[in-house]
Amino acid sequence: MFLAIIFVVSVKTFGFSLGQRTAQDSLTESTQPVLFMTAQDEAASSILRAHEALLSSKMARKYRSGRGRADGFIVAPDSSVASKSKVRVNRTPKKQQSNQTFCRNNGIDLPYESAIEALRAYHKIHGDLVIPRRFIVPSEDSFPKEWHGIDISSSIYNMRWWQKNVKSKPDRVAELNKLGFVWGRLQHEWNLILEALITYSSIYGDVLVPNKFVVPHGDDQWPKATWKIPLGSCVYRIRSRNDFLRGGNAGSRRVQLDGLGFVWDVYEHRFRIFYTALRHYAKLMGCGAYSMGRPKPLKIRSTFVVPADEEWPKELWNFPLGVKCTAVRQKELYIKDKPERKQALDDIGFHWGGNADLGWLEVVHAAAIYSRINSRNLDVPYHFVVPAPLNDEIDPDEWPWPKHLWGLPLGQRLKDVRTKGAYLSSADGEMRRRQLDALGFEWKPKRGRPKLSAD
Repeated sequence: MFLAIIFVVSVKTFGFSLGQRTAQDSLTESTQPVLFMTAQDEAASSILRAHEALLSSKMARKYRSGRGRADGFIVAPDSSVASKSKVRVNRTPKKQQSNQTFCRNNGIDLPYESAIEALRAYHKIHGDLVIPRRFIVPSEDSFPKEWHGIDISSSIYNMRWWQKNVKSKPDRVAELNKLGFVWGRLQHEWNLILEALITYSSIYGDVLVPNKFVVPHGDDQWPKATWKIPLGSCVYRIRSRNDFLRGGNAGSRRVQLDGLGFVWDVYEHRFRIFYTALRHYAKLMGCGAYSMGRPKPLKIRSTFVVPADEEWPKELWNFPLGVKCTAVRQKELYIKDKPERKQALDDIGFHWGGNADLGWLEVVHAAAIYSRINSRNLDVPYHFVVPAPLNDEIDPDEWPWPKHLWGLPLGQRLKDVRTKGAYLSSADGEMRRRQLDALGFEWKPKRGRPKLSAD
């Protein structure tokens, strides 16, 4: 075994030296590369024959399987070494291989007959050819095998596929029309997104598309070419990543979006809606910065929703203003890290203390008036409600109760103070107790007390 290995190494070394000398001699006569060794003398031929015999043995086959590759060639297993028949290894560059794979995965270069068979299979299953974006052909017998795992939508709805297989071929156009081929999809994706946005605006009145919105399939309000477009995702990517807004068309496309009322900053837009509704409420109610005479707090109950009536702009109808006010106070909605927005709310008299504080101010104000009218006696019947003038002959300015307190259930509020500790659980609870004590509040009223008049 050891002698055989030494013999092999000697033969290979001699063969390499002989080939090198032959190559050098040839280069002096010609510039063509040397591809194969040639047996030029009897000694070389005998060595090669010995080498061939050795390669036919079991040891040589093992050697060739592990080490018999060099310079991009593989020795053919059934060829003679003397003829040096060789097979070139596939050295296709990786980039070229990936391009070939890309074309194969897209199916653009597959035969038209195969493509029409795949389309017929899809139509038979789904009843139309409105193929969703990125639809991968399943590995099912109903589809041609060569299309399995291929994105048929990107393949068929591609201008290169149309130019290669359909352009100037009216018989194929008729065949596709019979299947209900959606020709509108054969255009740039931007045009389809713009068409979908225009349709969305006509239906909903704006282009504030929810992130998860997908154009409904089978809805005749929408152009068929836009069915199943993930419009919400497209809008999000336009807004956050400037998708479709790069290159020479960016300016004109921005103009198109602006013409539709596209919202570039959703959070700023939402704050503007809230601010507009809050300011309109203050104007209608004459409170906050719009108080007439004595300042009136800008108080909005948490359940208040903008009514659908002519006093309010239509775009504000059904806006949950009360809930938003609570969220602004408690969670800094819209105003976190935005001091300019907080200042804008301050300027219209927004009350940051919350409705509980505003409620206490109303209660203690009404309690003070009641105490004064009743000689510093604040034993208020639980059913007492702050009265409004009984007729128009009474001057509101002379009426003891301010207009913003009319209808306040003072008796019930003070009962809640007495029995439930309402308004007293905050940090100002002790101070509020002292205020009530100063007004003559009865913490433990006598049973069967007379009903006092507030007039």
